[in-house]
Amino acid sequence: MVKDGKVFVARTDSGDEIYLLPKMANRHGLIAGATGSGKTVTLKVLAESFSDMGVPVFLADVKGDLAGMIQEGSGMEERIERLSLRDAGFEYNKYPVTFWDLFGEKGIQLRTTVTEMGPILLSRILGLNELQSDILTIAFKIADDNGLPLYDTKDLKALLNELSENNKDYAADYGKMSPVSISAILRSVVALETQGAETFFGEPALNLTDWLVTDTRGKGMINILDSESLINNGVLYSTFLLWMLSELFETLPEVGDMEKPKMVFFFDEAHLLFKDTSKALLNKIEQVVKLIRSKGVGVYFVTQNPRDIPDGVLAQLGNKIQHALHAYTPADQKAVKAAAESFRENPEFKTFDAIMELGTGEAVVSLLDENGTPEIVKRAFVLPPMSKIGGIDDSLRDSTIKGSLLYSRYANAIDSDSAYEILKRKGAMLAEEAEREKARAEEEKAKVLEEKARQKELTAAEKIKERERQKAENAKKRAAKSVATTVSGTVGREMGKAAGQGFGKFGKTLGGNLGASLGRGLIGTLFKL
Repeated sequence: MVKDGKVFVARTDSGDEIYLLPKMANRHGLIAGATGSGKTVTLKVLAESFSDMGVPVFLADVKGDLAGMIQEGSGMEERIERLSLRDAGFEYNKYPVTFWDLFGEKGIQLRTTVTEMGPILLSRILGLNELQSDILTIAFKIADDNGLPLYDTKDLKALLNELSENNKDYAADYGKMSPVSISAILRSVVALETQGAETFFGEPALNLTDWLVTDTRGKGMINILDSESLINNGVLYSTFLLWMLSELFETLPEVGDMEKPKMVFFFDEAHLLFKDTSKALLNKIEQVVKLIRSKGVGVYFVTQNPRDIPDGVLAQLGNKIQHALHAYTPADQKAVKAAAESFRENPEFKTFDAIMELGTGEAVVSLLDENGTPEIVKRAFVLPPMSKIGGIDDSLRDSTIKGSLLYSRYANAIDSDSAYEILKRKGAMLAEEAEREKARAEEEKAKVLEEKARQKELTAAEKIKERERQKAENAKKRAAKSVATTVSGTVGREMGKAAGQGFGKFGKTLGGNLGASLGRGLIGTLFKL
């Protein structure tokens, strides 16, 4: 609850009131404690107070018990009386809530694009090794250089297939990319789709400024992400939260110190944010947490043990509320000791002992004072929430979802012209060009065959013609030879007769025959020559 313009958080047994100063709320905070120690109630108390001040809030509802904030609370009379809250103006209340869901089942469909997620966070979701992550980063670069928007998973798959099939075309400018590694990335994308990524990646993408609103009463909107199913995929859950934080950091302008934050984020099950996180990503988280306070955003990590938070991030958390921890092993005792030593010691009690003795709803608390210095730790009881503790029925949830002004904006997916369509058109054009080239090649081949056939026909005709000519010429020669032979034989015979006349009849005959033979032989020899 809000009292005197400050967040009334807890009250000690002695009656001291503990306040979180709104202008120190963007110095971030930690809510820690074992299961059942009261972390969720503390989260609700802070979220309600920020909403009352007109500050929008984001909550991840892991167990489904935050949805009740839309209804007035009840059943907290004993705690109210014990802490004398009636005199302080405590009363049950309900709060403006917008439900969101990455899967679009228990809230307004929440989406982002593959490009906005970026290669570093996407590599974490896909579980890629260092080499595969480098290739994915190169793929994003290629998409950017070639005007290939990556909105959804089919865009990413189309790009990966393009790189695999035309690897050599990109090698000169971007280096060699192993088709085996590309195939491994592709398989990871398909596996992610089976987990619901097809609904999460796409358009219209969430505009985080839609969260920076108040209702008609001036209360900050409480945006609740249903995470009951999402938490089963711890990597997707945590990476999405990191994406939101990064987007806010990149989107919001610098505002410096403000009287109250522009928005407050509560990250439940915060240990998942840092589990199996690469050094590069961890450095990015530390940088964002360190710098985002200048954008007017407060970040509160909710986890079981402070040791779940890396030291670089833990050092940025100025407001600390520590619920009970148990020490059953030496390692547990070491963790409790580390948690106790992170507070300014109070001479009235030992923080180490107090942390292990705390009851449900009780905590050791140290918040920042006016100068930004952590106050001495105090043992106190956290106030009860004003809204209902627990879930709500489906009909109320459904009416709340559809009654939101944002429902129509994000309900229906948009399939814009992007990498998938562009590469599909490119493939179609290449296929069409290949068909044209094939047709041209077949046409050229047909022309060559036709010319060969024509040449073959011409050659055959010429051969026939030549044979006919030779035949005619031979016939002429034979005819001429026959005439010459006949003439020469006759002439020779007459000459032989004339020469043999002196020898009588026998000599005439012999001379004629011999003359004819010599005549014919001479003509034959001449024709051969």
